[in-house]
Amino acid sequence: MKTSTIISVLTAALLLSVQSLKADDNRYLEAMQKSIKSVYKAESIEELQNSVNALERIAGAEKTKWEPYYYISFGYIRMANLEQESIKKDAYLDQANSSIEKAVALNSNESEIVALVGFIHMIRITVDPATRGPQYSGLAMQTFGKASTLNPENPRALALMAQMQFGTAKFFGSSTADACNTTKTAIEKFASYKSDNPLSPQWGNEMIQSLKKECN
Repeated sequence: MKTSTIISVLTAALLLSVQSLKADDNRYLEAMQKSIKSVYKAESIEELQNSVNALERIAGAEKTKWEPYYYISFGYIRMANLEQESIKKDAYLDQANSSIEKAVALNSNESEIVALVGFIHMIRITVDPATRGPQYSGLAMQTFGKASTLNPENPRALALMAQMQFGTAKFFGSSTADACNTTKTAIEKFASYKSDNPLSPQWGNEMIQSLKKECN
């Protein structure tokens, strides 16, 4: 076979391979965007479970991507927030933690992942504030601080930190000045936040706007 023919064959094979990869990326992106939207819009535990199930299937096919595991964890956190029974709430948080650990294993320096780890710690407190506060409040604040260090522009890390500060201040009957300062910074970060990742988290702005009312 002539050299020119071999080069042509290899070039064609490379082009086909690139096109196939692009098609796979597009399918992944479309599937994720649909599932993320459903997680955001879900209003019940059942709806969230359906969304998480779809994300689990994507994660099973895309084992090197951290985003499916992140949103699976986020879905379980939302379920925990909706659940009133303590044992079930903890069970959802266990599942959230199991999933986010897989995301951490893939990208331990991603600020969004680290912030979600702190979110799980924070929701653990709500199961039994008097007993769990001493254990998880420090862990949550430390984790939010780490997330902010990894990416100072991440508004969700600051929004979660502000929520934690408000909760602590109210529990002890102390000043909310620090919480209000963090809230102000988080609002500024939400206004300027940009990401090159089309699957980057978009939640948190409504939460921080609600916290802002506590400072008026």
